[in-house]
Formats: sequence, structure tokens, C-alpha cells
Amino acid sequence: MTAYAIGRIRPEMMNEDVLRYIETIQATMDPFGGRFLVHGGGPVEVLEGSFTGDLVIIAFPDMERARAWYASDAYQEILPLRTRHIRADIFLADGVPPAYDAAHTAARLRTSAAL
Repeated sequence: MTAYAIGRIRPEMMNEDVLRYIETIQATMDPFGGRFLVHGGGPVEVLEGSFTGDLVIIAFPDMERARAWYASDAYQEILPLRTRHIRADIFLADGVPPAYDAAHTAARLRTSAAL
């Protein structure tokens, strides 16, 4: 099942380290089948709540490969280029299968909550 690396990025300022990170991140993702779905650069249209910064979403074939990418020597080597200059919230999340139906989840939750 597809897994996602999701980040809310709040860049302080552009500099050579950040540019090098952006230039080299794809090469760290390639061995794990990672690809950008969203890569900042444009405003996020907020419909509810608030959001500041840029949004990044990277898809991986599964959670195992998403975790392996983040822990890889190649990614860990470039990670400080970002973390020294950019505040971010980064997390991994599993996707849902193609036939997912939220009504089934609601039924399960209803049963477990005894409503």
C-alpha cells in the first residue's frame, strides 16, 4: 500500500545548503521508489483552520521503503542541509487501498464506541 512522507516546511531563508538539499534529494529517493506529489513552491489554499509554510508530499510504494529512505545513509547525509535552516514537521503515513470506503470505517468506529 502506498505510503507518504509529508512535510510542512517553514523556510527561514534560501541559501546554498538548502539549494544543495533540493538539488540532491531526488537521488536519495530513487532507490526507494519515491516521487514528489507536492513540492512546495505555491500557496496552499486553506479551507479550514490555518496553514503556514510550504507543503511537501512524497509517495513511496510502501511504508517499509518510506522508512528505509528516511533512514538511508544517502538521505541522512543531506538532512542537516535542511534542518540547519528550515523548521519543519515531517511524518510518514500509510495510504488507503484503492477500494477504501469511509462508511466501513464509520461502521467499525460506531461498533467499537457502542453508539
